[in-house]
Amino acid sequence: MTANKLISQEKLELYPKGIINQIEGADSGTNIPEFYFYHPEQLKSDKVFLIIPGGGYAKVAIQHEGYDIAEKLKVLGYASFVLKYRLPNPEQHIDKRIAPIQDAQTALSYIRKNAKKLGLNKTKYVGVIGFSAGGHLASTLSTHFAIDYRTGKKTKENLRPDFSILCYPVISMDEGITHKGSKTRLIGPDFSVEDVRRFSNEMNVNKDTPPAFLMHAADDKAVPITNSERYLTNMKTAGVPAILFRYTTGGHGFGLNNKTDTRSWFDAMIEWVESLY
Repeated sequence: MTANKLISQEKLELYPKGIINQIEGADSGTNIPEFYFYHPEQLKSDKVFLIIPGGGYAKVAIQHEGYDIAEKLKVLGYASFVLKYRLPNPEQHIDKRIAPIQDAQTALSYIRKNAKKLGLNKTKYVGVIGFSAGGHLASTLSTHFAIDYRTGKKTKENLRPDFSILCYPVISMDEGITHKGSKTRLIGPDFSVEDVRRFSNEMNVNKDTPPAFLMHAADDKAVPITNSERYLTNMKTAGVPAILFRYTTGGHGFGLNNKTDTRSWFDAMIEWVESLY
């Protein structure tokens, strides 16, 4: 990490009382959650972003799908938080399937509970931005908010993002369109019908799902655009605002800059977010 990145961010403690869902005595190595806060010099918005990088649930692409996004938001006067979530690991987690969503829910809860303490007095709306497998985690956060995965019980606080930005996201566990690596690492190697249904987030959309801005390239061979299209279709059926910023080319994993197209999904996303509220 460069020096300017160190200066611009503040590392926060997600689990001051100890990380949950860990196997006692297991060596987690570097697979521990980390949480970084980016505060602009002049806060210009009542909207805050939780950024969730991708990586196929095998790594966290925290630079170009995390820090770089936060820095760009910071320049525009938006506060944001970058989450390095736990990667599913059966040797480390009691239930590997829910370790990432536990971290995401904890991060969202932290932002809302500590906004004023962090100097975010204007905050009214907290949205999520997720990329690839991070898009799956962001869409899980956006569709599973009735359950508090930290307790396994019905949620007692607001764990629903106010809006979601899903960038070339893994949405479905459907074998025909999913990203097989993400699916295997999260709910495999043996796939129950219940888990496939549970984590196919297009099937969990309802009228309470937060509005969504989706971005995807039609030639994405790693995560087919059908993932975004199914989510979009079900959002419209549920009567929830949603749009798909579609690139013809660009492939997968390009972060802020699709070098094959001059249009900026990021600029379009900001315009869309500001039009919501």
